[in-house]
Amino acid sequence: MKQTFNVNIVSQEPLPTPNEIRQELPLSSLASDNVYEFRRTIENILDGKDKRLMIFSGPCSIDNIEAAKDYGKRLLKLSKEVSDKIFIIMRAYFEKPRTIVGWKGMVYDPFLDGSCQIEKGIRISRKLLIELAEAGVPVATEMLEPVIPQYIADLVSWAAIGARTTGSQTHRQLASGLSMPTGFKNTTDGDIRIAVEAISSAGSQHAFLGVIDDGRTGIFRTRGNKYCHLVLRGGSNGTNFGSEYVAFSKEILRKAGLAPAMIVDCSHGNSNKECGRQSIAFRDALDQISHGETAIRGLMLESYIIAGRQDINIGKMTPGLSVMDACIGWEETESIIREAHSKLSPCK
Repeated sequence: MKQTFNVNIVSQEPLPTPNEIRQELPLSSLASDNVYEFRRTIENILDGKDKRLMIFSGPCSIDNIEAAKDYGKRLLKLSKEVSDKIFIIMRAYFEKPRTIVGWKGMVYDPFLDGSCQIEKGIRISRKLLIELAEAGVPVATEMLEPVIPQYIADLVSWAAIGARTTGSQTHRQLASGLSMPTGFKNTTDGDIRIAVEAISSAGSQHAFLGVIDDGRTGIFRTRGNKYCHLVLRGGSNGTNFGSEYVAFSKEILRKAGLAPAMIVDCSHGNSNKECGRQSIAFRDALDQISHGETAIRGLMLESYIIAGRQDINIGKMTPGLSVMDACIGWEETESIIREAHSKLSPCK
């Protein structure tokens, strides 16, 4: 008999079930209460009930746990100082989509050495999320692999569907069942309409296949996620943080019957992938807000402890320096967030 099944599979190994991982690394009452309140705050900002500005800030991808903890402590201290006008959320991305190949993030390759010890990656990622939640740090992450949310979603305050997956039916269905507000980024070529279609889709009921808590394949039926929204991140055709793009996005959202609420991602296409240009997008969006633009509910920065980036070179790497996209450093991050705080009007 000719082999027709798993022709290109080298090996298979079982993962612990989501239930087993959550029992091993349980969600504490403190973490649960904090995540619940963080999500409600984000919902209220998206609804316009809370007039504060959200700022998402953190590394392109979590690559060093101790550096991530250090960053979280810095962000928490700053957050308390500006909390009357700004609600800060830490980027803690554990999965990275790749155009071709490369390091795919902490979940897939936690030791950055190609060993791809995914089971350990899930545990390491969940442990960090628990520590951040218990410390009082809200966390944002990208949902890329549809199975991973079953292991970590209870600790996430805000989720992103990335530019490469916004058009994916699988990810729209996934978002419809997520328990937290979820931002859809415009596509890599800058297309906003596809993201708006995704928001409409994710707000609807769906039925789809997935891995349930006991590890079996099952059917998920969702009620729809009413807190999906647009993230402007620029694209290959240029930036889209300017007032004309914000106005255009509002009109498309209104025509689709959606609330005109959006986040401006100051990195990626909006910085032409040059970390030093993030501040240009940040200040432009901030000026729009200062002049009465209410649709911009949040700004996103790729930021780490040390400015720039480095290649993966085991044993010779600098903690707190990105191994993915170049990030602005902590000093600039703190400076422009304080600048935003000084420019924003008092919240009423």
